[in-house]
Amino acid sequence: MSENINTNDNKESVNFIQKIINDDIKNRKYDARVQTRFPPEPNGYLHIGHAKSICLNYSLAMKNNGKFNLRFDDTNPVKEDESYVKSIVDDIKWLCPKWDGHALYASDYFDKMYECAVELIKKGLAYVDDLTAEEMREYRGTLTEPGKNSPYRNRSIEENLELFENMRLDKYKNGEKILRAKIDMSSPNINMRDPAIYRIMHEYHHNTKDKWCIYPMYDFAHPIEDAYEGVTHSVCTLEFEDHRPFYDWVLAHLDEFKDEPTQQIEFAKLYLSKTMMGKRYLKRMVEEGYVDGWDDPRMPTVAGIRRRGYTVEALYRFLDDIGVSKSQSQVDISMLENAVREDLKEKSPRTMAVLDPIKVIITNYPEDQVEYLEAQNNPENETMGKRQIPFSREIYIERGDFMEEPPKKYFRLYPGNEVRLRHAYFIKCEDFKKDENGNVTEVYCTYDPETKSGSGFKGRKVKSTMHWVDANNCIDATVRLYDYMMENEDYDKTNFLEKLNPNSKVVLENCKLEKNINEHKVGDRFQFLRHGYFIIDRDSTDNHFVFNQIVSLKSSYK
Repeated sequence: MSENINTNDNKESVNFIQKIINDDIKNRKYDARVQTRFPPEPNGYLHIGHAKSICLNYSLAMKNNGKFNLRFDDTNPVKEDESYVKSIVDDIKWLCPKWDGHALYASDYFDKMYECAVELIKKGLAYVDDLTAEEMREYRGTLTEPGKNSPYRNRSIEENLELFENMRLDKYKNGEKILRAKIDMSSPNINMRDPAIYRIMHEYHHNTKDKWCIYPMYDFAHPIEDAYEGVTHSVCTLEFEDHRPFYDWVLAHLDEFKDEPTQQIEFAKLYLSKTMMGKRYLKRMVEEGYVDGWDDPRMPTVAGIRRRGYTVEALYRFLDDIGVSKSQSQVDISMLENAVREDLKEKSPRTMAVLDPIKVIITNYPEDQVEYLEAQNNPENETMGKRQIPFSREIYIERGDFMEEPPKKYFRLYPGNEVRLRHAYFIKCEDFKKDENGNVTEVYCTYDPETKSGSGFKGRKVKSTMHWVDANNCIDATVRLYDYMMENEDYDKTNFLEKLNPNSKVVLENCKLEKNINEHKVGDRFQFLRHGYFIIDRDSTDNHFVFNQIVSLKSSYK
């Protein structure tokens, strides 16, 4: 995680949310104070869509010398799990380096929410209903037809107070009664048709244990939590736009919060091409074994992209590039990949890695000689210094860099052709050997000692420069190559499992890498010449490295 993210230096122009905040500060609204929050439900791992919201809320707070909260929406104990809490905290620490590290919980305010519900009952603005869930749906109406009042809607304040207290005292079964706001069953906004605000749920809660058998609904809890914490700008995604009237209604009818209520502001969600989003769908992929867990590097989860090797700086660069708007659209995944490349190109040392090796024997090179050739670790960042690369009689090249009978415009190694070895010499193919199956096993070459790289040689030209690894001074490694999760865009939430890319993960064994990789550790990133950017994965051991492909050198998205 980088500690150097400076959201004050964000290159994007002022977005519409910042303009609202600017006006609020100018008018001394909330005493010119800014506080934001991210309120995840701990029922799965966060994905890159959540990261957009987190980074936006965090950046708005940091840019305006404000405060950012992480608050878990743990109002539904049926779906929640402590492992999800831990993963989300880890994500926030990575995405928000100046976060104070203190996680809040909706359940911290259950007593306060109960008091707020009682206040609404006393004002005649909430009532206990006996309708079943199915009957409530029937009474609710449709988008084109108004709903109708529940027969229990006109209970007296005293009766509602007693019934609600009995709900709290565990005198009813699940679903037997529910507390609803009394608003308008004919409202064109279905969310305002007497929405439920408390339900009976006999479930153990990770935080409050067995204290409660009734739990607030999210739409009721959310504005109270925001207001109680002092959140000024409740920034959320567009699907909550239709819920904003109820958010405002709750705060407008509670005495403690009505004078200067929190304002909810919505922005467009992030949808990435070739990527399935949504926790419920990602959860299916994990539980049914389509991926290797929530942090599988193919997953768009924050844990997945972190393990894959994306940097938090690259993610902020990407989010700056796509901007913040109210217009929903799909973002080409190549924009994300390009942001990663741009971030890594000056940070990552370069090394040579042969992923599909074939041996080359340089027949005129002394058998017992090893020389060391100098190479820059990163030509775009001279501060990264240089390294010494061993070179001897036997090397490995990519199998695809040799052909027995090449097509036209093939400029790499074939009988009679000469190529340059990067950082080394010119070599010329003289012969090769095959096994009983017709596979080439060895290539025999000669080298020209006058063509040493860096020696000032300015003689004949060759049309190809190839990477290589010294066969006697290299390490074996496992390399995982990744492609897009979805084969194409022809998928939806009903058929996405059938549309998964079967080649989204390819594992290569017996890859050959420069020996100086031994000096590095898990989490270090490299550019493999011609192959892309890679990171040392946690599955590595003291005796064997495992690399995950971060991103290719150029996009293959079409």
